[in-house]
Amino acid sequence: MRRGSEGPPGGPELWAPELEWLCASRAPLRTLPYAMVDRRLIRKLREPEDARTSCWRRWQRRWRAAGRRLADAARRLSRGFGLWEGALYEIGGLYGSGIQSYFTFLRFLLLLNLLTLLPTAGFVLLPLTWLHRPDPGPALGLTALQCPDSQEPQSGIPKFHNQFWNVLTGRAFNNTYLFYGAYRAGPESRSGYSLRLAYLLSPLVCLLLCFCRTLHRMVKGLPQRLLLGQDYRVRLSAKLFSSWDFCIRVREAAIIKTHEISHALRMELDEDRRFLLSQQQSRTQRACRLLSYLRVNFLIILLVIGSIAAIFWATKYSQDNKEESLFVVLQYLPPGVIALVNFLGPQLFVILVQLEKYAPSTEVNLTLFWCVALKLASLGMFSFSLGQTVLCIGSNRSSCESYGYNACDYQCWENSVGEELYKLITFNFLLTVAFSFLVSLPRRLLVERFSGRFWNWLDREEFLVPKNVLDIVAGQTVTWMGLFYCPLLPLFNSIFLFLTFYIKKYTLMRNCRASTRLFRASSSTFFFQLMLLLGLLLAAVPLVYVVSSTHSSWDCGLFTNYSAPWQVVPELVALQLPLPAQQVLHYLGSHAFGFPLVILLSLMLTVCISQSQANARAIRRLRKQLVWQVREKWHLVEDLSRLLLEVDPGEAPGPESPLSRASRPRSFCPGFPCPGSPGPRSPQPGPSSVSRPLDVSNVSASSFRFLRSADP
Repeated sequence: MRRGSEGPPGGPELWAPELEWLCASRAPLRTLPYAMVDRRLIRKLREPEDARTSCWRRWQRRWRAAGRRLADAARRLSRGFGLWEGALYEIGGLYGSGIQSYFTFLRFLLLLNLLTLLPTAGFVLLPLTWLHRPDPGPALGLTALQCPDSQEPQSGIPKFHNQFWNVLTGRAFNNTYLFYGAYRAGPESRSGYSLRLAYLLSPLVCLLLCFCRTLHRMVKGLPQRLLLGQDYRVRLSAKLFSSWDFCIRVREAAIIKTHEISHALRMELDEDRRFLLSQQQSRTQRACRLLSYLRVNFLIILLVIGSIAAIFWATKYSQDNKEESLFVVLQYLPPGVIALVNFLGPQLFVILVQLEKYAPSTEVNLTLFWCVALKLASLGMFSFSLGQTVLCIGSNRSSCESYGYNACDYQCWENSVGEELYKLITFNFLLTVAFSFLVSLPRRLLVERFSGRFWNWLDREEFLVPKNVLDIVAGQTVTWMGLFYCPLLPLFNSIFLFLTFYIKKYTLMRNCRASTRLFRASSSTFFFQLMLLLGLLLAAVPLVYVVSSTHSSWDCGLFTNYSAPWQVVPELVALQLPLPAQQVLHYLGSHAFGFPLVILLSLMLTVCISQSQANARAIRRLRKQLVWQVREKWHLVEDLSRLLLEVDPGEAPGPESPLSRASRPRSFCPGFPCPGSPGPRSPQPGPSSVSRPLDVSNVSASSFRFLRSADP
């Protein structure tokens, strides 16, 4: 710090009390409104003369500052090498943050699938490559089983020589690690790595990781929303004068930033207009709106019920007629019906929800809710119909009574279920490709080539966020459902999501038109994560049922000799853990431990709820206090203007418009400080009031950077 420059006249005399007050104050240096050079000077002045900072403290301080700089540099570097950062910035600037939120959500799902692959690759595939894979044992003799129509047991899938159809149906990967049946292991022993336990726990660990990551992303913005409140709005003047980035030097970036500011202002004005219209509605209009809401939701519920019934009968017919000549068509009948339902459903939901005349953000969230509800109900009914056919849920067949599943038609039923889920996710991606290049692209070319009333009405396709979010949420739910039957299904889904990003970007940039109804990304991101959590719960329920209560196949897989896959856990506990550890585990699984745990969790939940309510009350008080302080400052400005008018009437400011005075908040307590506002500042302590004498004669005012910048 340079002290050679001379300060202004009277500088040391003017700033000596201020320096003494700063040295006597206990306020942290980071809260002081001074430059870093000035803060270092204040820190040196605060140190006692006889006790200087030790070398250890200085070394700690330097390493802490270096660590902060290194973390900031790493954060900037990670943002620079982030996946699709430039593309997301371009989409957000040209089409608004609402459509950008869809592509951000797609990137999040891609990273989530890669995270899901880590437990399976680390705990199952790598040990399997080190261990010797045992030869498959002799197939279970099912010839004595009385099958209908005197048929021999079949594998459930006819032989096809066309490799393309084998890839589409999953038969080409039957003997690979994509499906459950290819994993083999020898009998369990006291010493050795348990591949069965790793295979069993990997899907559960994957679901737990996905749940934690999704929950963290969902609640990340909640503290700010609670602090600002639901009705918080940034002033248009602040957005207008502080939105521009003056570091922009490229014309393309300036165009994107201009579009981004325009979208933000349009959203603000549209929300204000809708708020004023809702405040002006009469009771009759509100009653009519309620009746319209009930009528529209009743029609939507009927559509959902009809779609679920169609999926149930399509799945049942496909499984009951596997030996027909049109086998490939029948194999893709359930995915085809599900795709048709998911294509027509969002279109009808958009039309019906628009009749209720909600705000764009609410409209998108409601449409997305009904679309995801339809998709999850469809997947739930598909799983139930598969359970009826494969696991004989609700039926009494001889093979089910003897073996726990339909052994006549499915010798390896896990592979059959895995193939159905593989077909679902593959068909979903193929539909995305076909719709982008066989529907959207020709529609755009025809609209650009021809002119007329019909072509003007047709126009380009509008990018519907609910429908696109529905597709990727459905694909992710299917991926989670297949973690036990297809351990490598997240790898396929990652590839599909990576390609989907570029396909959807091309469709948005080239084939779609900008939507006239903009919505905020913050209002939809939370809802996207909530729908994803619902899909995770839907995938976890059948997985837990299969792991705990369903008999494994007798002819393939790791659990051929177990009544249920979970039975390997008690066996390993008895083999590899000592008796005290077994007793501890048995106690943890007993009711004697469960009931106190439930009571403790209830008490913790009560404490958390009470704390959150207290925080909410404190936030409301702080918000009121902030309003009072703003009003008090307005009152001080008015007093200052009046005093200036009394001192120099000839230089009085111009007349104030009544509109600006009417729009200004008035003070509740003119002439006195408002409740909750800080009182008048206490006089700065002199040399006699500080704890130690301070010699500031050698400290010139020019040592401070802001004073040096003010020198002529």
